[in-house]
Amino acid sequence: MLEGGFKVSLNTVASYRQQMGLKAVLAVKQVNTTIPIKEHKKYTYKLRDLDISHANQVWSTDITYIKTKEGMVYLAAIIDWHSKAVLAHKISNTMDSFLVMDVLDEALSLYGTPEIFNTDQGSQYTSEIHTQRLNCCF
Repeated sequence: MLEGGFKVSLNTVASYRQQMGLKAVLAVKQVNTTIPIKEHKKYTYKLRDLDISHANQVWSTDITYIKTKEGMVYLAAIIDWHSKAVLAHKISNTMDSFLVMDVLDEALSLYGTPEIFNTDQGSQYTSEIHTQRLNCCF
C-alpha cells in the first residue's frame, strides 16, 4: 500500500475503467504554438550528443498556453539546461514576436549570452527581429 492507495498496473486501471464505462474527457483542444513560416531561415540542431557541463552553455525557450476564464494566455520562458533555472518568463494574451523578444531581452540583460540558444522552428523564433538579436550576440 502506498500513502493510502494501492499499487496497480496500467492494464488493471484500463480494465476497471472499461468495466465501469469510464472514458477520458479532454477539456480543451490542443493549441499549436509552433507555426513555421517557409520563408524564414531554419537552423540546425546542435544539441545531439552534447555534454552540457556549465551554466550559460545552452539555453532553451518555448511557448505554452494556459486556458483561463477570460480566454487563452501564452507563457514564454527561457531556461538554462545546466542549472534548470528559469532565466526569464512572461505571460501575454498574444503569441507574437513581442512576447518572445521581451523574454529574450530580459534573459540576455540578466545573464549575458549563452553559447547555444535552442528553440523550435516556430515563426516567433525564426522571425527576423528574433534572429537578428541573437546574431548580434554570437
